[in-house]
Amino acid sequence: MRSNGTDQAEGLRRLLLREQTQVITVMAGKPGAGQTSVTLNLAQALANLGKHVLVVDEQDTPRNVSASLGLLARHDLLDVVQGKCAVDEVMINTHGFRVLPAARAMRAQEKWGQSERHKLKAALAEASAGLDVLLIDAAMPVPNRTEAPNEAAARESALLVVVDTTVSGITGGYALIKRLAVEDARLQFEIVVNKAAGGEAALKVFENMAQLARRNLAARLDYIGHLPRDDRHKRATQMGKPVVGAFPGAAASKSYLELAQKLLRLPMRQDETVEGARAVMRSVMGRVAQPLHNRAMASVSS
Repeated sequence: MRSNGTDQAEGLRRLLLREQTQVITVMAGKPGAGQTSVTLNLAQALANLGKHVLVVDEQDTPRNVSASLGLLARHDLLDVVQGKCAVDEVMINTHGFRVLPAARAMRAQEKWGQSERHKLKAALAEASAGLDVLLIDAAMPVPNRTEAPNEAAARESALLVVVDTTVSGITGGYALIKRLAVEDARLQFEIVVNKAAGGEAALKVFENMAQLARRNLAARLDYIGHLPRDDRHKRATQMGKPVVGAFPGAAASKSYLELAQKLLRLPMRQDETVEGARAVMRSVMGRVAQPLHNRAMASVSS
């Protein structure tokens, strides 16, 4: 049986959506894999393609989306619910897309009453007006969750798992996939290999993971592409900018644009924007992050 907090998280994400919104949740199996960097660069790339993009920042870390861009979030979604400010004071406009800081609200919403939920509904309706793409920089799920598996998760919208080429990155990514496959009945994952030496090395990483997932989990992994090692990516990060905007001719920037185009071409099933989005939200919002990579090797071997 699901908790009230889980139900509220599900409702929160449903409220963010309109009928034709493309929902892309970005996750990784370990810190440092590049999840937040991928999220903000995808946002920039999608904005460059003419899309209206909202990034929901669940991360409560020193290197979340706002901090990575050198932005000071004076207010957040919790402040709106508490009546301290308006929605337009919370939304951060940067590099052609918007950021919605939501980490504090996600931690607090389990204790909310009806009044707070009504305020949240109104705030999210305003924040999501005219949205084409919803990108979620998702908090990592807590191990040993007690909720029952969710069959609707099999119909979720795009879940992009960022994997780097280190041993901990690969095993951590697989551990995350295993948890979501077993606990949420999630059967399809989009994979991007980050910090790859080249396309051949990235494809090898993907194929090994896909074979394991197919054999052990009956899950399907789809290869979206790889992001190469690029010194200009690091320079852009130090500048507090997406590499896509700072160095549009860089190899990493071109890869992000290709990745964005591939994600936009993913089929949107009829039930995706309602039931599927609810499943995404339930799966990754409103949990307290805990690392998975310490148990990753055991997960891969099982």
